[in-house]
This record gives sequence, C-alpha cells and structure tokens, in this order.
Amino acid sequence: MDDPLALLFLTAAATLRVATPLILCAMGGLFSERSGIIDVGLEGKMLMAAFFAAAVAAVTHSAWWGVAAGIAAAEVLALLHGLACITYRGNQVVSGVAINIIAAGLTIVWGNAWFQRGGQTPALEGGERLLPLFFPRAGDNILVYVALVAVPLTWWIVTRTRFGLRLRAVGEMPLAVDTAGISVPWLRYRAVLICGLFTGLAGAYIAIAQNAGFSRDMTAGQGFIALAAVIFGKWRPFPALGACLMFGLLDAVAIRLQGVRLPGLGEVPVQLIQALPYLLTVFLLAGFIGRAVAPKAIGVPYEKEH
Repeated sequence: MDDPLALLFLTAAATLRVATPLILCAMGGLFSERSGIIDVGLEGKMLMAAFFAAAVAAVTHSAWWGVAAGIAAAEVLALLHGLACITYRGNQVVSGVAINIIAAGLTIVWGNAWFQRGGQTPALEGGERLLPLFFPRAGDNILVYVALVAVPLTWWIVTRTRFGLRLRAVGEMPLAVDTAGISVPWLRYRAVLICGLFTGLAGAYIAIAQNAGFSRDMTAGQGFIALAAVIFGKWRPFPALGACLMFGLLDAVAIRLQGVRLPGLGEVPVQLIQALPYLLTVFLLAGFIGRAVAPKAIGVPYEKEH
C-alpha cells in the first residue's frame, strides 16, 4: 500500500483491534488485584469465555447470546477463584494456575464432545459474529468501544467512588477496613466478579469478533500479557492501557511485515516479531521497567480476628 495515511490508519486500527482483549482483561485484573487477590487465572477465564461464546453463538445463531454465555462462563470461574482464595483462604497463585489448567482441558473435551471438530466450534457467520459498526476494514465492533470506555470508567470507579476507596483500602489494609465495619470478603468477591465480567467480554471478543469461532488454546497467553500490563502500569488504568497498546502495536507490525523484504536483510523473520510481545512480557514481569509496588495485602488471605 503506497498511501502512508491509509497505512497509518490501518496499522492503528489493527493495534486497537489486537489490544482490545488485552485492555478488557487488564481492567478486570486491575480490580481483582487492587482488592488484594492475585489473578493469574485471567488466561483461563478468557479461554473458557471464548469457548462458550463461540459455542452458544453457533447453536443460537446470535452473537449477543454468545457474549452473555462468555460472561457467564468467566463469572463461574471467577466465583471458583473467589471461593478458593477468599472463603477458604487458599493459595491465590495455585488457584489461578488450576483455573488455567481446567479451562485448557475442558474446552478441548467439551469441544470434541459437542461438535466433533477436534476441539473447535463451527465457523461463525453473519449474525453469529460481532461485525464492524462504522469502518469495515478497521473491524471496529462494539466491544472495541467498550474497551476504550472501560479504561476511564475503571479509573473513575477506583479513584473517585466510595467503592473504589474501599477497594484500594482492602488491598492495602484489610484489617482497617474490617475494623470500620465493612466486609472484607464481600468487597473482594465483588472485585473478582467485576474481573469475571471483563474477562468474559475479552474472551467473547476473541472468539466471535476478532475470529470466527473457537480453536483450542486460542487465547495464546494473552491473559498473561494483560497481567504484565497491569504490573507495568503499577496497577493504574491508563498506564496499563499504554502497555496493552504497545503489545497490540507489536502484533500489528508483525502482521504488516509478513512477506516484506528489507534492503540488505532479506525477508523479515515474522516468527521473531511475533515472539516480541511474549519477550516483552517476560521483561516486564521480571521488573526490568522500573519498580512496581503491588498493593501491600495482595496475595495474603484475610482471616477475621475474633
């Protein structure tokens, strides 16, 4: 394509399109982690949501029933995580890993049992998918705009509302919150349920908007990338958005560089470029980008004193 403005527009659109599930998932993870609950199960909730969104959309021929099913599936796993970590005060990392394993296994088993397609769902067409609203080439379906609105909404809830104040307090000093007569478990359950809502939307987007059906392990580590974005953003919405867009840009560039030959270097090794988001995730999680100070009570089960 010779028109630089058109190329810039398509690259920006591709960046936003790829970053949308990361943004949604990161906002969900931010709520959970600000309440003191580590959530490495973002990946599993997204994957389960993607499967149920595609499966229900294929059966009902309705994208919106698919979105609802995706949210419901993610909420079930969010409740399971809350039950393990909040009610029974289990290890939060182990619970998250277990959710990832459960989702990876069950989506394949159910996919084979229901559709006999090797873990895949039937290809979605027409009203079974969320289609672009204004710019067909940009893929700007409604969940892209939901993701963009989710960032300032998350900022406003966390920093400007009574619920947000209590949420931040329970992630820092749960004993003080309990002493004030506020239920620590109920606050944390609400946080993980909000996380389930966002990860459900993210999974539904991947299956019925970004793609046209479910395939095994299709989230491909995006939950971990979203978690890295939350850490990179120091548990703040707008810096986390910047990290998600950075990951999205790397993926968009990888798509644009497929088959491109650079003078003196030959064809660009697309596999290396595709690995960049995951390499960047490792660097961010290893703490190479500044020092990220987590909420003080994160990962620490709270037991009410008697």
